[in-house]
Amino acid sequence: MQALDIRPAELPPDCERLRAEVRDFIAQTLGDLPPHERARNWSGYSPEFSRALGQRGWIGMTWPRRYGGGERSMLERYVVLEELLAAGAPVSAHWVADRQSGPLLMRYSPEVLAPELLPRIARGECHFCIGMSEPDSGSDLASIRTRAVRDGEGWRISGRKVWTSAAHKAHYMIALVRTAPPGADRHAGMSQFLVDMRSPGLTIRPIVNQLGEHEFNEVTFDEVPVPAHHLIGAEGEGWHQVTTELTFERSGPERYMSSTQLMLEMLDAADADNPHHQLVLGRLAAQYATLRQMSLGVAGMLAAGQNPGLAAAAVKDQGALLEQGLPDLAHELFGGRVPPESDLARVQRHLVLATPSFSLRGGTREILRGMLAKGMGLR
Repeated sequence: MQALDIRPAELPPDCERLRAEVRDFIAQTLGDLPPHERARNWSGYSPEFSRALGQRGWIGMTWPRRYGGGERSMLERYVVLEELLAAGAPVSAHWVADRQSGPLLMRYSPEVLAPELLPRIARGECHFCIGMSEPDSGSDLASIRTRAVRDGEGWRISGRKVWTSAAHKAHYMIALVRTAPPGADRHAGMSQFLVDMRSPGLTIRPIVNQLGEHEFNEVTFDEVPVPAHHLIGAEGEGWHQVTTELTFERSGPERYMSSTQLMLEMLDAADADNPHHQLVLGRLAAQYATLRQMSLGVAGMLAAGQNPGLAAAAVKDQGALLEQGLPDLAHELFGGRVPPESDLARVQRHLVLATPSFSLRGGTREILRGMLAKGMGLR
């Protein structure tokens, strides 16, 4: 059995100075944002706020300047993300593009698509969605059936993607599709394409979640034309590329901070003289501290050019457990003892309905634990 070694990173003084700057900005721009809106955390959508972040240089922070980036460190980026998440800032508009789409294009289309799109992403003006999941596939991406076939100098895509967050608002999708029939190796024959969401033949249908909100979508491709230069990387290398993309998706502090507003509301409502409140909230604070150290360790691995795939999977798995457990703890400590329209009650109601999805997005718990078991030599 191999140990999973995650060493906490040390934040240099520059990071703490940046933290103070971000907090001042948040206080000025989000001071009147109510707690039940902050509870949406990184799913809150505001193109205006994204553009304001872009003006400060806080999108694409680590990217080269030729792509509109700031050439800052991964740890500086981590501090900005941590403060935005702690404040429940509405960052969804640019989140996917900043977190994974931009870095993927920079790595696999550095001379064609990256120069065109990354400066727009860094300004907060260009929004992306993810085209991975499909009907009947679940987390088994190797079973996808959406196909791309050559059509003259370009391609045509046919098939369906589901649970596509913000597809109805995004400008582009990065879609994982089959460009060759599956053979003995199910992971072969897949490729990634940049898809313009305004393309003819593309239909977006809403999937209303249990909150009664339209966040997810089903996207149908009916012979959707895609230019040849929108092939990302090499044909047939999609599986390798998408695993890189998923590492970006799982590596940030959002994987344990999605329910932070409920923790803050519980701390505000707690009875400092109640031993049970002290015990439960003290344990929660210790869990948050541990996960923060693990998450900082992942940021440190990225800064050092290491592959944090297993470490990121561990943080995502344990973070989802913490996030999903908070509504039940809030009910145990305060259920029936706070007004139904109090900030605590409204935030709790939102997260009771939102948290079931937290162990699905970015890879199910079962998939992540299988990865960990294999990576640690347990199977």
